[in-house]
Amino acid sequence: MKTKNNITGIILAGGKSSRMGTDKGFVIYKNKAFVQHIIEALQPLVDEIIIVSNNPDYDFFGFKRVNDLIENAGPLAGVYTGLHYSKTENNLVISCDVPLINSETLSLLMEGIDDNTDVVQLESNGKSMPLIAMYKKQSKAVFYSLLEDGERRLRIALTHLKVKTIVLNKNQERFTSNINTPKELTEVEK
Repeated sequence: MKTKNNITGIILAGGKSSRMGTDKGFVIYKNKAFVQHIIEALQPLVDEIIIVSNNPDYDFFGFKRVNDLIENAGPLAGVYTGLHYSKTENNLVISCDVPLINSETLSLLMEGIDDNTDVVQLESNGKSMPLIAMYKKQSKAVFYSLLEDGERRLRIALTHLKVKTIVLNKNQERFTSNINTPKELTEVEK
């Protein structure tokens, strides 16, 4: 596994968490907050971690936290904000609601980096996962333009970029499970 390749880890923790009923990043799974699981998966792979969230409680984790540059504009604005503050060309972006993620699965994204691709994303259970993906910093110009036009959907933004998708095998798919509700959390704890 490669380590420390001039990559910034960007954790998106700015969602409304309406289905969970509380800030998902602080939900406890196996005695740790979701965001702590994400941090531990990212740390062997990145040089810096940035948490994109308007919630100052995330300062507790000791990493750079930045507020959304464009508020209430969804994950597209979150990715844009992270890329804006990043100092590296390659940026590993991950939402805070995938506590099962591990370094091995994330390292597959690093293997997909090349000079012709703007985004390397995972595909799990037949679904592309733009919130577990590697983004080139220059993508932020496209995102800003779309945000200025009122676009909020990350999937639409990706249609304007060169995207490579890495399909996970059945054994890897469980590591990308999104946990959005208390019921999903109970199921994963079993």
